[in-house]
Amino acid sequence: MLNKILGGLYGQALGDAWGMPALLTPEATWEYFGGWIEDFKPAPENHPVHAGLPAGRVTDDTEQAFALAQVILTEGRMTAEGAARALIAWYERIGGDRSPYIGPSTRRAIQALRRGEDLYQVGRFGDTNGAAMRVSPVGLIHPGDPKGAIADAYLSCIPTHHTNVAVSGAAAVAAAIAVAMRPGTTFEEIINAAKDAAMVGLKMGHQWMGASIARRIDLALEIVRAADDERQRLQSLYDVVGAGLAITEAVPAAFGVLALAEGDIHRTAVFGAALSGDADTVTAIACAIAGAWQGIEAFDPSWLEQLRMANPELDFEGVAEGLYQLVHH
Repeated sequence: MLNKILGGLYGQALGDAWGMPALLTPEATWEYFGGWIEDFKPAPENHPVHAGLPAGRVTDDTEQAFALAQVILTEGRMTAEGAARALIAWYERIGGDRSPYIGPSTRRAIQALRRGEDLYQVGRFGDTNGAAMRVSPVGLIHPGDPKGAIADAYLSCIPTHHTNVAVSGAAAVAAAIAVAMRPGTTFEEIINAAKDAAMVGLKMGHQWMGASIARRIDLALEIVRAADDERQRLQSLYDVVGAGLAITEAVPAAFGVLALAEGDIHRTAVFGAALSGDADTVTAIACAIAGAWQGIEAFDPSWLEQLRMANPELDFEGVAEGLYQLVHH
């Protein structure tokens, strides 16, 4: 079990850092890097969001996931209040008001929380992918228990993404990770858990508009199972499902990337970066699921070393050990 928790945490960071330098369209990324992104790269100097980030560096996706993991360890469980405290502390630590890469829903809600507004109301318009990009630790503390993962995913959404659309996406990812941790799970079981959870999540939180995440996961799988070459399939995924900030794009796209790579951690990272768009988020989600499914043995040790070097403030082993202890008590 510890190897799967480590796989999920390192997968989150690996996907985030691998996708970080990708540009906004598959074509722009392909042209700039001269093909697939085969390892960690620094962000291009003209990158609209990540300019200046070195190779292997994570972004807000993994920083927030670790902030949630830390509060789960401190309090022994996920609560909406704990999630809010963790996110506010993270925001202040990184100088959120000046940071170019904080998502719109998160920024708006955290500023409202800091003004003392109601925790249960400030996230009522949050419909972007921030809810899903940070939810991996929630899945990791519910091995084999998608129901528990959905309930805690909802709590993690409340401070910033308290809409049914966002809860649907976060629940899909958390449940997929929970089921991926079962020994001997098939890819089909992971996908089915995600789609079921997306439907359950849609009944939670403030009503908001958005496409069905469950049906768009089906659409993404249909696209990546076409007969075209891999690059063409990724282009179709980008054109039809999208890979943008909307949670109804990013989450289905992540499952599409995962399916195209057949859950292989390295290919998931390579395909997610090539998909472009909000590549760090899509690839973080996809690789967190792949990592929890395949376990830490599936990672090249040199990647782990690079991630530790580029992100010295993230205590991968310590957090994994803590989550493991929590699950076993």
